[in-house]
Amino acid sequence: MQRHSFEIGQNVELVAGVLTPPGMTGHYIITRLLPNDAADREYRVKSERDGHERVVRESQLRLGAVSALGKGWPVVG
Repeated sequence: MQRHSFEIGQNVELVAGVLTPPGMTGHYIITRLLPNDAADREYRVKSERDGHERVVRESQLRLGAVSALGKGWPVVG
């Protein structure tokens, strides 16, 4: 079974795709790793912009700006 590439609390960016609704892209925080048997892992994420939560696949995500700099946890303040 393949492991998740991202961890809870990590800052990620939801990228635009063919099935991604407009306005859904942006920066999110991983809140939960979801179990599934598919190769494309699933996550529960929370928007930094509006606080909405949604389920997304790993293929829709990339490291956020904070994570890309080696800081996996968001700055609270």
